[in-house]
Amino acid sequence: MRRILSTALLSALFAATSARDASEWKSRSVYQLVTDRFARGNGDKSNCDLNRQPYYCGGDFKGIINNLKYIKDLGFDAIWISPVVDNTDNGFHGYWARNWARINDHFGGEQGLKDLVSAAHSMDIWVMVDVVGNHVGPVGFDYSSISPFNSGDHYHDNCDIKDWGNQWQVENCRLAGLPDLKHENQWVRDQLKSWISNLVQTYGFDGIRIDTIPEVPKDFWSEFGQSAGVFQMGECFNGFSGYVGDYQNHVTALFNYPMYYSIRDAFAYGKSMTVIRDRWNEEQKYFKDIDALGIFVDNHDNPRFLNGNGEHKVFKSALAFALTARGIPFFYYGSEQGFAGGQDPYNREALWNNLDETSEIYTFVSTIMRARKAHQIWNSAFNEKYVDDQFYGFSRGDMFVALTNQAKGEVHREVPNSGFSEGQTVCNIFYSTDCVVIKNGNLPVYLENGEAKIFVPKGSAFFSAQKEVTMTQ
Repeated sequence: MRRILSTALLSALFAATSARDASEWKSRSVYQLVTDRFARGNGDKSNCDLNRQPYYCGGDFKGIINNLKYIKDLGFDAIWISPVVDNTDNGFHGYWARNWARINDHFGGEQGLKDLVSAAHSMDIWVMVDVVGNHVGPVGFDYSSISPFNSGDHYHDNCDIKDWGNQWQVENCRLAGLPDLKHENQWVRDQLKSWISNLVQTYGFDGIRIDTIPEVPKDFWSEFGQSAGVFQMGECFNGFSGYVGDYQNHVTALFNYPMYYSIRDAFAYGKSMTVIRDRWNEEQKYFKDIDALGIFVDNHDNPRFLNGNGEHKVFKSALAFALTARGIPFFYYGSEQGFAGGQDPYNREALWNNLDETSEIYTFVSTIMRARKAHQIWNSAFNEKYVDDQFYGFSRGDMFVALTNQAKGEVHREVPNSGFSEGQTVCNIFYSTDCVVIKNGNLPVYLENGEAKIFVPKGSAFFSAQKEVTMTQ
């Protein structure tokens, strides 16, 4: 009995000490991958036919393990993986739960998942698992195959969400025809809370990504997050800061969807860069912690940036913004290889034939990530320095990020109050010989054809700790 009690106490202590809070997650950057589409553990390189939807292509936990170094070398120290529970037929994405107590055999089952988390942790890569608390797989009204929610009493009455401005519909009707769990049923609520607690503790996850946040009452998420006991990143697919912001009173953080739309407006659609400044100002009113939000350019639910704008340099500038601005960076797999897929399913491409660590964007991103870590920019406040229609400049400590959305021609700005000292020499992390001197308090910036530049002091931690990376931007 004494041994059993001791083990229980040690487990509780481990759970308490291993939980990563928001301040710790702010120092991390997250690589999002669709497990079925990232890599196959058996090394099979055959193609994945995106026109055959939905179906499994064969990516699995072992495939991720085999390519953790690829993610680490790119510069990321956390991964967000697809939902892991057993799904109804062809639920390769993980959002069609069938048996909540079972891990998807297509991905490698329980042992495969334990091996993945263990391997990631051995490389100091944290693991965030995607979870769904709103619905189950597409079984119509025959719930007999769903475990444990196998009764009609566990679901809302039949209706579909047709008016996204009607919050009652959003919370009580079906999303895409998927059976909607009834959270006012205490048994359903308790089952979900018990499930997430067991999932996190059994596999040692460092955080959870929560799907379909607005489709469930807010008070449930407060209880769910407490049961999880780890950092929560919620998905509220909405561009209105006031609507999204209130959910941060119920989960640790949310994806910054409002800023996502501003990034698209400024970089992909060529609107004034002032939309970014305006968005930051707006978000100050509605979010209690902007720096904990997930900032991103691409994800699995939206057409990729390059699908709507094929200018790689402008895309890279958008990535540079998301990787260095306020918030926790989330990076969608395949972006480093210039993937340009359209609406789902075409934005969920297979990566296994494109794991190229020498590609243009891979090298660009890895350079940014090395500088980000060398200067630990998460410990420095975000300071907007210069904004106009075609230029956006900001500092994080002793790093200055200069961006433009003008794909053709040269943009020249003399930036006052850059944060650097008079007479100081600062250099572009992408070209160590591209250096300028602060004169009359100004940082001279020249950007050509949509390029991005990131300046740090000559001889800084980045240049002293890293070998120069020669690259063509």
